[in-house]
Amino acid sequence: MPDRRITLIGEGMVELRQEADCSCRVGHGGDTLNTAIHMARLGCDVAYATALGDDPFSRTLRDSWCGEGLDCSTVLTDPDAHAGLYAITLDANGERSFTYWRSDSAARRLFALPDSVQLADMIAQGDAIAFSLISLAILPDDGRESLLALARRVSDAGGLVAFDGNYRPALWEDSATAALWRDRAIAISGIGLPTLEDETAMTGQATAEDVAAHWEGLGCGEAVVKMGSLGCRVPGGEIVAPAAQLAPVDTSGAGDAFNAGYLAARLNGDSPVDAARKANALAGWTIMRTGAIPARDDAAPYPPAL
Repeated sequence: MPDRRITLIGEGMVELRQEADCSCRVGHGGDTLNTAIHMARLGCDVAYATALGDDPFSRTLRDSWCGEGLDCSTVLTDPDAHAGLYAITLDANGERSFTYWRSDSAARRLFALPDSVQLADMIAQGDAIAFSLISLAILPDDGRESLLALARRVSDAGGLVAFDGNYRPALWEDSATAALWRDRAIAISGIGLPTLEDETAMTGQATAEDVAAHWEGLGCGEAVVKMGSLGCRVPGGEIVAPAAQLAPVDTSGAGDAFNAGYLAARLNGDSPVDAARKANALAGWTIMRTGAIPARDDAAPYPPAL
């Protein structure tokens, strides 16, 4: 793989997953974090930028991420805050619902911490960044402006900016506000990764063609519209379907895995169609196992671990 460095920006949290016996398993997750870990497993040079507290859970998270191969030098510490927490419950079809405790998480103050200026300079020296609408949602307005300014720096310097329009209504005061910040991020992005279901919920756009036209019309050079079990629409209009229709065990992190597979392949020089096929394969492997970041197994579409 070409020596291209990408930094994922967002919030990694403590995850509680309900088991069949009503006990809970403790893990970690978050949309951009999931993508970062999958990309590291795929052999990419990946850093993760966020803020954690100085509590035991935060220290465990940092150690776990480093163990997955992420560069955590871009993880800041806020001694006055702590890591966010969320719980996942699944229905009989593997569809998930979330409960969050994140209002005071350190990640919300990422761009207000004393080392944030140096952090932005460090990230801007890389080749690519990726963030999501959730990355914007958790920040105050000045933090959102800082994140978009950083994305613009990377783009202006010839780097790649990738943006996932991951819409969680509970994180926004209303859909219009979410759409406003989404559109500002789209305009800076070289690769856009919207999900049709999210776009329909936010703005009423009902087809992948409508979504792609909106994103490309705002300046996104490469909009890949995710359509769940149908696969995705790549630039030019081709639908790339999964190799097989699956009955999911757990849909947590499917879109995040798709993003990782697509971005890793594109950074490696693959065409959008070939990248979409690899992205579908990684998402398919993920949904047939529990957790947003399943443990490696013999069927995992990763290169062998060193």
